[in-house]
Amino acid sequence: MSGLKVTVGKISFDRPGIVASGIMDETGDTMVRMLRSGAGAVVSKSVGSNPNPGHRNPNFTEVPCGCINAMGLPNPGIDAFAEEMEVAVKEGPIIGSVYGSSPGEFAELAGKMEDYGACAVELNLSCPHAKGYGMEVGTDPKMVGTIVKAVKDAVKVPVWVKLTPNTHILQDIGRSVEEAGGDAIVAINTLKAMVIVPEFGKPLLSNKVCGLSGKCIKPIGVRAVWDLHNAVSIPIVGVGGIYDHRDALEYIMAGASAFQLGSAVLTEGVDVFEKINRGLEAFMEEYGYGSIEEMRGVAHE
Repeated sequence: MSGLKVTVGKISFDRPGIVASGIMDETGDTMVRMLRSGAGAVVSKSVGSNPNPGHRNPNFTEVPCGCINAMGLPNPGIDAFAEEMEVAVKEGPIIGSVYGSSPGEFAELAGKMEDYGACAVELNLSCPHAKGYGMEVGTDPKMVGTIVKAVKDAVKVPVWVKLTPNTHILQDIGRSVEEAGGDAIVAINTLKAMVIVPEFGKPLLSNKVCGLSGKCIKPIGVRAVWDLHNAVSIPIVGVGGIYDHRDALEYIMAGASAFQLGSAVLTEGVDVFEKINRGLEAFMEEYGYGSIEEMRGVAHE
């Protein structure tokens, strides 16, 4: 699978598919399982400074062509997560995802992830259903730049920034990431969504406002990567609705250097990575591409 090797900034991965934050990444053992199932890397569950139980049930449901969730960033806190990272980093590349409410908090959390052995950190600036975090701080270009710079000053590992599609200034935010020294952009996180139960006349999930993911958001994610490719020169990691190698190719040809899978792991099983790897290799052989990089951004030509 040498043709599947990719480089995102300063990091090389043997395979282009990465486990998105929040899927099969809460424990060291599950992260190891994903790496052994064909993933090139795993992004950890987003972790904060203190333990967080998340939103109360119900907080997840399936919808046509996707699913919605309002988990509320449940996690054991950064100190307890050290045990899970110790197990996972022995197996392969782990990108530590963190969330915070201030530049200083992001910097401290990123520093701990670096100490735990993370090959990079991913800043969650895009969760649509966590008050005071995520999208609430990730839609202000100036704040995004301040956070990225603070983290860059605090760590030596590459800094990835996960952006929200719930904004009309995505390119401006992307440029702020690049200008502040960010090493890569991850696009996209979930879209703000809601489900109402007519019989009850109430929203289904406890938090009311949720995040939509799955097949239905792929065209939006591909468009976001396309727009960012025209706005920045740093690598882009595409995510949103990827279920097979053709979905991955759309992101790559829009400008992504690598891609992440989330919902597909839940519905297709952990062998989805190997299926995509084989599909990419067959496509590249048939159409004469020698590497993922040769395909990156070709739709712009």
